[in-house]
Amino acid sequence: MTRIEMAHGAGGKVMQRLLEDLIIPSFSHRKLGAIGLDEMDDGATLQLDDTRLIVCTDAHTIHPLFFPGGNIGTLTACGTVNDLAVMGAQPMAMTNTIIVEEGFEIATLQAILKSLNDVIEPIGVAMIAGDTKVMPKGTIDSLVMSTTGIGLVYGDQPIADSGAKPGDDIIVTGPIGDHGTSLLAHREGLEFDVDLTSDIAPLWDPIRACLDVGGVHAMKDPTRGGTAAALNEIASKSGVEFEIQESSIPIRPAVDSLCEILGLDALHMSCEGTAVMTVDPSKADEVLKALREHEATSECCKIGRVTEGVSRVVMKTEIGGSKIVQVPYGEPIPRVC
Repeated sequence: MTRIEMAHGAGGKVMQRLLEDLIIPSFSHRKLGAIGLDEMDDGATLQLDDTRLIVCTDAHTIHPLFFPGGNIGTLTACGTVNDLAVMGAQPMAMTNTIIVEEGFEIATLQAILKSLNDVIEPIGVAMIAGDTKVMPKGTIDSLVMSTTGIGLVYGDQPIADSGAKPGDDIIVTGPIGDHGTSLLAHREGLEFDVDLTSDIAPLWDPIRACLDVGGVHAMKDPTRGGTAAALNEIASKSGVEFEIQESSIPIRPAVDSLCEILGLDALHMSCEGTAVMTVDPSKADEVLKALREHEATSECCKIGRVTEGVSRVVMKTEIGGSKIVQVPYGEPIPRVC
């Protein structure tokens, strides 16, 4: 490829190759702590004397700006909070850049910013800086938001993708694929007996409860690339094999139906209020109990275990066979986050 394609930003194999072959090698100094750009985690560590911070950054280009369950402001807030949370950091502050098209309705921008604040204010996250740029009409699609999150490491050490250990239980905090599937149905005007809505939610409170229990070794929020990409990233970076049970994976009937009709895989569909984690088996039941006390993670469950072996994800199917779960080529639908 000689030009950037939509798949380069979709969270799958094509984006990973772009990062590894072009973007990361472009910088000679890539780390100020234990985790930096090379690790391609959800954020990076920053050590300041005795203070250990996690810093993350993300851009948001979702279309449409408003969708069932939220809008780009909700997405901006939850995406940043959750990137910090899955690295074991208490979200403390954010910066936000807004790039807006000339002619955009001020009332709509105000509603988006209110939604952002409605997420971060209850969990004590301060919006400490930002920037606003206006582009001529037709040179940008409505609105793009880009955020940087700053969090304080909550426990003894950050939670890294590379932390999964053989013997761990694999837990998912809720049904998968809700965000990508609901966005697709909304765009295409598809109707179901049960309304599809995004799972978008901030996860710091339930994740903090898990960290208080202990035994959490690795976490990731399955956004672009879905659950398949998140599980494969942890397995690959940890040098272990994941064995998951197809019958245990929580998928809503409407999500399953839409994926079947369109030939999609729910494991490839993005989530915005769900996390996958590997947990010491002696702590797994306590972690599940802690998660079930929070609305956003009340449908959590164990879906498999970590074993020694090659770096891959193997799914035991409902008919008794085995299937390798691949990282998707790209996101089944563009601009989901």
